Amino acid sequence: MAAKGTYVYCVVASARRPRLPRVARGLPGTGPIRLVDVDDGLYAVVADAPLDRYGEAAINRGLADLDWVSRAAVAHEAVVESFIAETAVLPMKLFTIFTSDERAIEHVRAERRRIAAVVKRVANHQEWGVRVVIDRDRAGAAAAPKKKAGTAPRSGAAYLSQKKAQRDAGKELAANAREAVAALYDRLAAKSRLARRRTAAELPVQGGPLLLDAAFLVPRARAASFQALASRESRALARQGYGLTFSGPWPPYSFVQD
Repeated sequence: MAAKGTYVYCVVASARRPRLPRVARGLPGTGPIRLVDVDDGLYAVVADAPLDRYGEAAINRGLADLDWVSRAAVAHEAVVESFIAETAVLPMKLFTIFTSDERAIEHVRAERRRIAAVVKRVANHQEWGVRVVIDRDRAGAAAAPKKKAGTAPRSGAAYLSQKKAQRDAGKELAANAREAVAALYDRLAAKSRLARRRTAAELPVQGGPLLLDAAFLVPRARAASFQALASRESRALARQGYGLTFSGPWPPYSFVQD
């Protein structure tokens, strides 16, 4: 039989032993999802992983295959997200694997103090994501005054003046965009416990340049009002040539690191 390790998806804090999800199957080739008791109210979500597929050497080879990594990441996140209803779910990094359950428990217990602080931070909260892009043509048209017919420049000086006006309008549009995004971020952050801008977008941007990619840690009790605010902001921004994409709820991926 091939040697097996213990793959850890996440750590879950719950007053009661969590129920195992029916649909999340985990990484290809791994065993069924199961729970390992770590401490009072703390559980590790794990599965047996054959080391010929998920040992260090095999993973290093697989990292060169983006499709393989993508499939693993999607499966990993599906398991983590299936525990989102628990008090707190702390995602582990992709390909976190130990030689045995005992070593996995030992690792988590060694991090018990840090984990307790993170659980206190994210308990009964969910992460919501907001991305804002701009269609410069639409935004410029929305902000620009209406032109009168027959206003084409009739001289070199008039042409240069018109080009300068266009450059000034571009600078004004950029300044307005920064101001609009900053105000949006502040309004959404006011409804959240924590908010973070993400500097590097993991997903391709559609619809125009990315102005904002942010994560908000929102209490479950405020989720409905947060969604309503984001929807109102989206409609208002759309009239100005901006596109707002709203996603969630997610486990607190952006808020588990110190």
